[in-house]
Amino acid sequence: MKFSPLHDRLLLKPLSAETKTKAGIIIPDTAQEKPMQGEVVAVGKGKRLEDGRLQPLGVKIGDKVIYGKWSGTEVKLDGADHVILKEEDLFGILG
Repeated sequence: MKFSPLHDRLLLKPLSAETKTKAGIIIPDTAQEKPMQGEVVAVGKGKRLEDGRLQPLGVKIGDKVIYGKWSGTEVKLDGADHVILKEEDLFGILG
């Protein structure tokens, strides 16, 4: 299924949460925290400014980003979990 976000929205694929602690303890699925890192899968065309110009987004497909814990809307596309959110909900790009 092809999905194209509108305006200043992004489609992210959440990166999997750690299943083991540094000490080697396995964390069960029910105790894992929601991931706050994801990979940009699709981006919208940009934000429409008050004067009508289109401001392109600062992220691109393939960027790994950090976003707010409760940001966005979770959706399932082609059987995989994704998050749709606005660019302003991002905290930064991982280098």
